[in-house]
Amino acid sequence: MTTTVNPVLRVAPAAPADAAAHFRAGLAFHTDVSDVAGALDADGDPGFVLVDSRSTEAWDQGHIPGALHLPTALVPEQAGQLLDRSVPVVTYCWGPGCNGAARAALALAELGYRVKEMLGGFEYWVREGLAFETWQGRERRAPDPLTAPVDAGDCGC
Repeated sequence: MTTTVNPVLRVAPAAPADAAAHFRAGLAFHTDVSDVAGALDADGDPGFVLVDSRSTEAWDQGHIPGALHLPTALVPEQAGQLLDRSVPVVTYCWGPGCNGAARAALALAELGYRVKEMLGGFEYWVREGLAFETWQGRERRAPDPLTAPVDAGDCGC
């Protein structure tokens, strides 16, 4: 049997059990825009609080409806007044190029909150064609065909 050595396979894939543990752990720390939108759109309590960890200027530019505004720098002093430790928290920031949601999640975890980070952040929320709020009201943009199927309710992932 011939083995192909290329940059992908130079380091062999993990054993299936190790891979399963890794990906299970990743899902314990992360969620995505589509799953958050689905949970928020469902009737009733989604079972988590969505926290926008960006600045006030960023929040005013646009934010996810129903999100709580708690800038990362204010987490240590305000989280206890705004959040219930028994309710999981999902953090988001601008997008994949910003680690503000990870910093906010770390600060919340250090305070005793169960927390996940929403991958894609506000950027992918908007790019997937989901509604957002500004000081002028609700807006929605057409889905970016590179991030979401244009004619489907979800990506099917």
